Amino acid sequence: MGAQSFDIAIAGGGLSGSLITLALAARRPEIRVALVDAGTIGGNHVWSFFGTDVAAGDRARVDPLVAARWDDGYDIAFPTYSRTLGTSYRSITSERLAMAVSAALPEDAVFTRCPVTALDAGGLTLADGTRIEAGAVIDARGLAREHLSHLRGGWQKFTGQMVETSGPHGLARPVVMDASVTQHDGYRFVYCLPFSETSVFVEDTYYSDGPALDPDLLKSRVADYAAARGWQIAALSRTETGVLPVVTGGDFAALWRDVPDGVALAGTRAGLFQPLTSYSLPDAVRFASMIADLPDLSGPAIAAAAKAHAQAHWKAGRFYRMLAAMLFGAARPDERYKVLQRFYRLDEGLVERFYAGKSTPFDMARVLAGKPPVPLSRAIKVLAGIGAPGHLGAREQG
Repeated sequence: MGAQSFDIAIAGGGLSGSLITLALAARRPEIRVALVDAGTIGGNHVWSFFGTDVAAGDRARVDPLVAARWDDGYDIAFPTYSRTLGTSYRSITSERLAMAVSAALPEDAVFTRCPVTALDAGGLTLADGTRIEAGAVIDARGLAREHLSHLRGGWQKFTGQMVETSGPHGLARPVVMDASVTQHDGYRFVYCLPFSETSVFVEDTYYSDGPALDPDLLKSRVADYAAARGWQIAALSRTETGVLPVVTGGDFAALWRDVPDGVALAGTRAGLFQPLTSYSLPDAVRFASMIADLPDLSGPAIAAAAKAHAQAHWKAGRFYRMLAAMLFGAARPDERYKVLQRFYRLDEGLVERFYAGKSTPFDMARVLAGKPPVPLSRAIKVLAGIGAPGHLGAREQG
């Protein structure tokens, strides 16, 4: 088949690839961008974030993607502590993201259900033989299985369902973390987003040592949670599952070792997520803005800027990787909730900066101050590298 030509070709139409596309369309409209995905743009996801996660200069671009917003804060609950925090909260749905991409790009620049079989500095080759030539190539297809062998840590896994209730559910604001539930398979909490008076997205989440996920079991626990809240389920309008790495360490250089010369990595494929929360939206927004603001959008310039950005992010994430190692290596699985229960007693601004990946040195000192919520002997061993989580790739296969 014949080749098509663009200035920039982006492999992967998930959150990161789509945000880069939208940033380029808004700030560099003269640049021809192709966005290619093996499935559909955005997939099937709900991405949520705090209002403080996005810089003022990026809000005009992010706001149109928001499907629901809550300005009166959010709740958290633990076995012996609960709290309402005042930070605003937002959710983006894959449907809204796909609509924005469709409005920003010409129809012939969006390729869906087109797996990329090969890429290089000059373009992409699709499974049907189509060649997309480009002056610059960005790989935003997410972490590949082979990358996991270069990382150490545990897993965050979840099943979420949009529950339609027969009457008002009564939630006034999001419940970002309800860890008052029975603990299973590590640290467990339930997450609730009230999209309307009778629609609430309920997600059952685990910080677990292994990646195995039983969707049917988690769906039943979502139903049990709804029943315990007194909600009668009239219908289920969406289901989402995910297994994400929680990174405690690894070899950053190895993530880039087999990347073709001149190709840029983006999103989780570049390691651009908060290591402890697996939270990627703030980094995806920042990265998209960085790319769109580059004076030189040639392939080599984008590739160099992407690697430098990711390297700085990896270096800045050392504190979060240490905390993740303590959570998985020093706390007993059924007592991991105590770590988060203590954390949520801290200053609200500290919590905001933590989720945004912008913790200050004072924040770090405050998190570590006082009696640790894990056995001190285990904490010391983990810091010495004894008993810390192993490589994710081996554990996934095992």
